[in-house]
Amino acid sequence: MAYNWQQKDWPNFSYSSIEIEDTLYQILEKVGLVSGILKALPSDTQMETIVDIMVSEAIKTSEIEGEYLSRKEVMSSIKNRLGLSQKQTTDKKAKGIGELMVEVRNTYQQQLTEQQLFAWHTLLFSTDTTVKVGAWRDHPEPMQVVSGGMGKEKVHYEAPPSEKVAGEMQRFITWFNETSPGGESEIKKAPIRCAIAHLYFESIHPFEDGNGRIGRAIAEKALSQSIGRPVLLSLSKTIESKRNNYYNSLEAAQKSLEITPWIQYFVNVILDAQQDTEDQIDFVLKKTKFFDRFKDQFSERQLKVITRMLQEGPKGFEGGINANKYFTLTKSSKATATRDLQDLLAKGAIVLLGESGGRSTRYKLNL
Repeated sequence: MAYNWQQKDWPNFSYSSIEIEDTLYQILEKVGLVSGILKALPSDTQMETIVDIMVSEAIKTSEIEGEYLSRKEVMSSIKNRLGLSQKQTTDKKAKGIGELMVEVRNTYQQQLTEQQLFAWHTLLFSTDTTVKVGAWRDHPEPMQVVSGGMGKEKVHYEAPPSEKVAGEMQRFITWFNETSPGGESEIKKAPIRCAIAHLYFESIHPFEDGNGRIGRAIAEKALSQSIGRPVLLSLSKTIESKRNNYYNSLEAAQKSLEITPWIQYFVNVILDAQQDTEDQIDFVLKKTKFFDRFKDQFSERQLKVITRMLQEGPKGFEGGINANKYFTLTKSSKATATRDLQDLLAKGAIVLLGESGGRSTRYKLNL
């Protein structure tokens, strides 16, 4: 079977949206709800929420590609680029992806250009000498998505040859701008435009590396443009949680120009990501109230552990906290860890997790 770009009508995708009308409506409802809640928050809480979600997107879009970055370094990069901090980021990859997140957010209204894509790519790979940076791929070898070990390789997809990339990207950029709000071929349903934009870009696969990360940034830009403000969600966090579904859906979509299943899949990713944003905002509010309740009541050790637990977000610290984890995090003795935990329990800052007891006693924050 030929890949989508090899077919006669490429890149004229066809699809039906009948089955997802309810989902599209739910997304619009949630976008409005999140926007309203965010506006009602104090400015510092607003910014904390925005930064947390941008950090999640930066970390997860990298994890999908097999790169695991320090949350602290990524947050430092984002805050620095937003003018909220002067602390420099030492990890160049964390610095690059953090700056990309801010750049995508700040320039969402601008038309997409070749120069913008090259600038994004440069942010990701400015210190990488193994990748052709800020330019389309030009190697003669096929650009293939492959899995399996040596001798057992399976080719999932082969992109257009390098000599076609410049022309394909010129056509993609024209399509992207013409389908934007007010464009000649405007796609009014934001999630659908977002889904097509991501698939279209990934099918061309124009860079030597970084196509996934930039493709997800393009999806975010498309969504932001169509709703008229920077979108507040992490598509990558949702995709990464069910990574195989993403790759399987993408592989199937790249074999046909009829992409209804892909549209249905990706629109549901957007809905799930928007729900996750609601949960994140609720978590930030609970966290703020938690610290208001226990202001100046924690020791330095206790505060360090609580801060670390809160970094795990709404789902909480995996397995809860116990004396062993506590003394590992604080480098204190087990006796001190037990006393600190008992103090937090007495104050009502933590509660028992499950029906544990003795050495296996575990706790969670009482948010």
